Amino acid sequence: MKKLLLLLAALIWGVAFVAQSVGMDYMGPFTFNGARFLMGSAVLLPLIFFRRKNFRGEISRGESCEAYGRERRSRNGRRTALAGGVCCGLALCPAALFQQFGILHTTVGKAGFITTLYIILVPLAGILLGKKPAGRVWIGAALACLGFYRLCMSGGFSLSLGDGLVFVGAVLFTVHILVIDYFSPRADGVELSCIQFLTAGVISTVLALIFERPDLSALGEGIVPLAYAGIMSCGVAYTLQVIGQRDTDPAVASLLLSMESVFSLLAGWMILGQALSPRELSGCALVFGAVILVQLPERKAKNVSGV
Repeated sequence: MKKLLLLLAALIWGVAFVAQSVGMDYMGPFTFNGARFLMGSAVLLPLIFFRRKNFRGEISRGESCEAYGRERRSRNGRRTALAGGVCCGLALCPAALFQQFGILHTTVGKAGFITTLYIILVPLAGILLGKKPAGRVWIGAALACLGFYRLCMSGGFSLSLGDGLVFVGAVLFTVHILVIDYFSPRADGVELSCIQFLTAGVISTVLALIFERPDLSALGEGIVPLAYAGIMSCGVAYTLQVIGQRDTDPAVASLLLSMESVFSLLAGWMILGQALSPRELSGCALVFGAVILVQLPERKAKNVSGV
């Protein structure tokens, strides 16, 4: 079920590609990211308030000792959510900004391919943290890399400033996935997401006020793509990521989330009528095969003792 949540998050992000591209026609990267992250945080506040109100009602109806224990665990969870949300936001904000600025200086196809390199970076980082990925995860990552190359790269591969910026973003997205992997089992996913967006939104807004000139009329004109990016891409999809990554291997999670690029291409085909070449279709097939591979159940070792 949690892996389906990750795939749903990837689907929402894939469709959000159009919204993010259109939104940049009305405002700069700092302004767009600041507005959408703050919007994502705001849409989660009513849900948090409602859940806490119900929780307080349950506590008031419970027995004294049990109620005290649940309230104490709740306070500890909120402190963890606060610390974890700030850490996740500190990783998410620069990752999104580096990617956005990189897209301004390179092609979307190259940016998509370089960003998805986190499917290799995550298991490599996992080794450094003492988590040895299964062999099929490496095979799946290699297949996915090949698929994304065929999907995104139509010409030769040459490096530019934009490519370097996008690669830094991929590294930071790797950090973001690993930070969520650490905090998601220890805190409420909705509260963690809300604080994450608030942190990233405040930082982006401050940078927008320093380096850009946010225009309220431009925000109004771009409200439709901004609303999708804020409500769906941030408020819904990133929350699904936090919840879905709980007890999910980060290397497997990165492969599932990397389906974002495939969904983006399919959304362009279905919604915008953009044609898919045989090369792109083969790339989609390779990535889909990689995702199926990492979902296969582990083979149990045979009991040689005969017991």
